[in-house]
Amino acid sequence: MNRRYIEIMDTTLRDGEQTSGVSFSALEKLTIAQLLLQEVKVDRIEVASARVSEGEFQAVKKITEWAKANGFLDKIEVLTFVDGDASINWMLEAGARVMNLLTKGSLNHLTHQLKKQPAEHFEDIRKVIELAQVSGIDCNVYLEDWSNGMRSSKEYVFQALDFLCTMPVKRILLPDTLGILTPAESYAFVKSIVERYPNCRFEFHAHNDYDLSVANVMEALRAGAHGLHLTVNGMGERTGNAPLASTIAVINDFMPEYETSVNEKSLYSVSKLVETFSGIRIPSNKPIVGESVFTQTAGIHADGDKKNNLYFSKLMPERFGRLRSYALGKTSGKANIENNLRDLGITLADADLKKVTQRIIELGDRKEVVTPDDLPYIISDVLDSNAIEEKVVIVNYVLTHSKNLKPSATLQIRFGDEIFEESAQGDGQYDAFMNALKKIYCKKGISLPMLTDYAVRIPPGGKTDALCETIITWEINGKDVKTRGLDSDQTVSAIMATQKMLNLISTAEESKASMLPLIEAE
Repeated sequence: MNRRYIEIMDTTLRDGEQTSGVSFSALEKLTIAQLLLQEVKVDRIEVASARVSEGEFQAVKKITEWAKANGFLDKIEVLTFVDGDASINWMLEAGARVMNLLTKGSLNHLTHQLKKQPAEHFEDIRKVIELAQVSGIDCNVYLEDWSNGMRSSKEYVFQALDFLCTMPVKRILLPDTLGILTPAESYAFVKSIVERYPNCRFEFHAHNDYDLSVANVMEALRAGAHGLHLTVNGMGERTGNAPLASTIAVINDFMPEYETSVNEKSLYSVSKLVETFSGIRIPSNKPIVGESVFTQTAGIHADGDKKNNLYFSKLMPERFGRLRSYALGKTSGKANIENNLRDLGITLADADLKKVTQRIIELGDRKEVVTPDDLPYIISDVLDSNAIEEKVVIVNYVLTHSKNLKPSATLQIRFGDEIFEESAQGDGQYDAFMNALKKIYCKKGISLPMLTDYAVRIPPGGKTDALCETIITWEINGKDVKTRGLDSDQTVSAIMATQKMLNLISTAEESKASMLPLIEAE
């Protein structure tokens, strides 16, 4: 198949910077420009608007100096205006050599913004293009508000194109400035222009106001567009532009008759870099680059992946330099957990795996966030619990903590069929809990073991809602015994560890009692 080559111009540094609240520094612009051209391998980048600010000028100067030294100068483009020689002089001083001239693509804009007749506007454009030629600057032309122009003043658009196609213009750029087009219109409008002007090159510039940018791009390509304008993470004014990553994936997977130069493996890295520099967080479910888009959550899907990759599609994470993961939560099945355990190098017997799965489901029901780093703690907690027969149950408790008042605890415990309740204060919530516990055990004539060590751990990189493992060491019959508790609340995890200790000493007490008749008989 003869594949048609589609030029990709990335406009993150110009149109993308119009995202509300975003302003890249000169060094950030240079870094993004280098990554886009050297690693992502887009054909061209639009880096700025002329005459905006001194900072913009310095950024363009840094980029053009680097580009000239590395053979990329013809790939650096600047948005300019129909302003005589003002934008051209700015470009020359900044070292840029390709301009994208902003002209009016609808009669509405021309009449109400410029208050000019078409012939006047065309003459002004002619003067700027001729000045650019004399100055050694290549010229592309934007038809601003072109989509509205095609809807309401098609005759004017064709009049403008009749003029531009006689000028020394490399490309004519067709922006859906307000993101109003439907896919059907994108196809019809681009098709009518490409067929009417077969000797001109046209590029499509989509905005995403109706979430149709990628669909519109597909139709513009089918209609014969020669190039596309895209931004990293779909950044841009209002709802943004057509996103680079999604568009490239769609072309590669659904439009085999087209090819681009873009390196898919670099799309995630440039996405994260732009996220960091812009401060605009990527939604976790954003296609291709979102954090969770290659994460299987449902256990049935993970099980299907094990059985002949039943839930795989062409969107394999490895294409984009990423890895598939399996989420842990209430919809996790054994397959999800097995996949995570395999990555950690851990193997469990089926019976233990079922218990760990149940524990994760319980945590998910409580809306706890469970990560692979939590797994070793959960396993330790579950297997530790399995080794202890539960005869003492902490039925309920209330913990209070107030400024300038001592923490207090009210505790209810069940021993077999008996339920005991006590309240106490302490120097902290756990101390208050232990003081109430001591009151109950005093009534039963049982001494509690001495707490000799208390350690708290969270997984590496854990957040404030991370699962917390509390390990308490007790002195029982002259030996150190450790019990563990696991919860996102540190005090609760300590209480869980304490309940395990209570069941250990309960078992020990029963063993002593069962030995007494034998001793007396002897």
